[in-house]
Amino acid sequence: MAMLISGLSACSDSTAEPDPTEETAAAPEKGQEKGQETSKASAGNSCRDGQELTHTFDSGAEWALCWQVKPNRGLLLTDIYYSAPEQEPRKVIDSIALAQLEVPYDHGKRITSDITSAGFGGHRMKTLTEAECSGERLAAAIPNIGDGTYGSSPTRKVLCSEEVDASLSYRSFESGELTTARASEWNLYTVSKVGWYEYLNQFTFGEDGSIRPLLGATGDLSPVDYTNEDHGWAVGEGDSHHAASHSHNAVWRVDWGLGDGGQQVEQYDAEPTGEHGPESPIVRGKLIPIEVPSLAASADRRWWRVLDPNTRNEDGHPISYQIDLAATDSFTFVPDHHEHGAGSGYDIAFTNADDCQIYATHNRGGCGESVLDYVNESKLEKLDDVVSWVAVGFHHVPRDEDQSPMELHWQGFSMTPRDLLAQRPGVPDNRKGINGQPEEWEGEDIDDLAEPHGD
Repeated sequence: MAMLISGLSACSDSTAEPDPTEETAAAPEKGQEKGQETSKASAGNSCRDGQELTHTFDSGAEWALCWQVKPNRGLLLTDIYYSAPEQEPRKVIDSIALAQLEVPYDHGKRITSDITSAGFGGHRMKTLTEAECSGERLAAAIPNIGDGTYGSSPTRKVLCSEEVDASLSYRSFESGELTTARASEWNLYTVSKVGWYEYLNQFTFGEDGSIRPLLGATGDLSPVDYTNEDHGWAVGEGDSHHAASHSHNAVWRVDWGLGDGGQQVEQYDAEPTGEHGPESPIVRGKLIPIEVPSLAASADRRWWRVLDPNTRNEDGHPISYQIDLAATDSFTFVPDHHEHGAGSGYDIAFTNADDCQIYATHNRGGCGESVLDYVNESKLEKLDDVVSWVAVGFHHVPRDEDQSPMELHWQGFSMTPRDLLAQRPGVPDNRKGINGQPEEWEGEDIDDLAEPHGD
């Protein structure tokens, strides 16, 4: 079972300025939306680029960030702060955006690199209507051509900001008392049309400090990519029309902002030992330090965390964020396959921050063309200013129900606080005394509880 895989090839020795295709966005329009009011989380978070945006939940939890639209990457979020109820703001992420979206078709006749070739910004980023966004629609100046040096940059409402109910947050019935609450989430998303597909580039922020980057795909199946049953699926009447299967291979670039430097990365694995206790198999969990830029593969019971060993919560534990991959169809980018060979893919990679390293493939600027190059060229460095490259694939086999329009299908991953706080955010008053193993439960001494507590 693969764990860590080193980079495999070298990149150019030349040096150059940062990628010239990633231009600075036009000066933003300041909005007057409710979510942009000054808050505790936004104090001192003056946006050098883009527009400031904050959101406060009824619980008192707050998020503050800056947003802008790049011609290629589309929605770029920077300087992301989280503030739990009754807690001071803490910076979590320096920047996050899509770094590539590759769409290869199974019949081998078409492939697109939608971020670097087409781009999610400019005229491909669509103006949102009330029918698409039930919350606030925020505007920015969006150049029609490149960075706006040529052509016009009309101000358009392109970002949806909405709070949504996220079902039950928690429920516990103990000592005759029900403790429960519902959860809310804050969604930010844009819509970009590339070819026949229309993509929702969404970031979901939870009251609990969680972040879920998501890519949703809708629109229509390609009307020109029909093939045979070996490379597609029959849609329409009979078996004469086989819409081509294809993949959506996405990578997000996450530049972490925890602490003031000296970040670390650890991989957690839990594996059966082959031994059995009195009632169940014994599973051993362990943390593996990732000390240099590296590639890693997903596996059952595996996750990663980025931590600041110098900042600790009230329990004395270093603060960190856990990265969990959702369902993914692992992949190797086609350029990586050509350059580095089969099996050179990754599910997650870690490098040190470099402003020249923007895209997962087809990067420019002399600092490497892909994540594999970034890792290979820096594999002897100490990993302490962490960027995560998270790869999530979705292999789309068309179905009759995709016509038309296609129901959204989603792919993404999650980042969850691990020991950012000493207890859950907004802990109920009747549970504030529970931190660590309690001495008693419902009036019984813990040592006397021989059986698990039942209904």
